[in-house]
Amino acid sequence: MTAYDLPAFLAYWQREGERYSRHGDYAWMAGLVSGERVLEIGCGAGFGTVALAARGVEVLALDLLAPCIALTAERTAGTGSVRLLQADLTTLDEEAINAINAFRPDAVVCWLMGAPEEVSGVPANRGGAGVAAYRERLHRLVATLACDWPGVRQIHFVDRTAIAWQAKDIGREALVRYHLATTLKDLPFSAVVRNACYRKLDATAAELAQLQRLFPGARGVVPVLASMIVERKT
Repeated sequence: MTAYDLPAFLAYWQREGERYSRHGDYAWMAGLVSGERVLEIGCGAGFGTVALAARGVEVLALDLLAPCIALTAERTAGTGSVRLLQADLTTLDEEAINAINAFRPDAVVCWLMGAPEEVSGVPANRGGAGVAAYRERLHRLVATLACDWPGVRQIHFVDRTAIAWQAKDIGREALVRYHLATTLKDLPFSAVVRNACYRKLDATAAELAQLQRLFPGARGVVPVLASMIVERKT
C-alpha cells in the first residue's frame, strides 16, 4: 500500500463514520442484530464497534489494517466488552481461527465494506463495478467461513447503494435474490424479504444532484443503506 492510499482511506472512513454516527445509522444497524457475541468483519475506524458495544453485546472486531485496529482501540478504550483482532479474512492463520473459535460468535456483521485498491483488488478504472465485485467476493467469503462457526445463527450485511425510493419494495426482493444467488448459494443460510430493508442516508444537495446525473430520467433516486439479515437454516 502506498503512503498516499492508506491515509486517504483512513480519512475517508473517519469522515463517513462521523457522518453515519451523527445520523444514527450505526445505532440503527446495531439495533437489527440479535446476537450477544458479535464478530465484526472490517471494523474500520471503530464507529460500528462503538454502536455494538453500546447495545451491551460482546464484540470481536476484526480488521486487516493495523491503523484501523488502533483507531478502534482508541475509540473503544475502557469498553471491556470489545476485543480486537488484526487478521486477513482471506488467509486466516491458525492463531486467528483459534481466537474466533474461542470467542464463539453467535452473529457476524459485515458493514459498509470498502478498501484501497491494493487491499480490495479493485482496478482503478472499473469504478463502481469493481467495488461491487469486491463486495460480492467478501460477502461470499464471510458466509462460507460462517459455516464453520456453528454458533453463528445470523449474518448481517449492510452496504451503501442508491435506489428509487418509491420502488424500495421491489428493491428488497432484488436484494434477497442477489444474496441467494451469490452470497448464500449452496450454503446453510437463507434470506427472506422480511429481513431485507433500506434506510435513507443523510444526503447533501450536491450528492442528490450527482445521483440525478448518474441516473438520468429516474425519479426519487436517493442514497441508502441496504440491510440484509441472513439466518442459518434449521
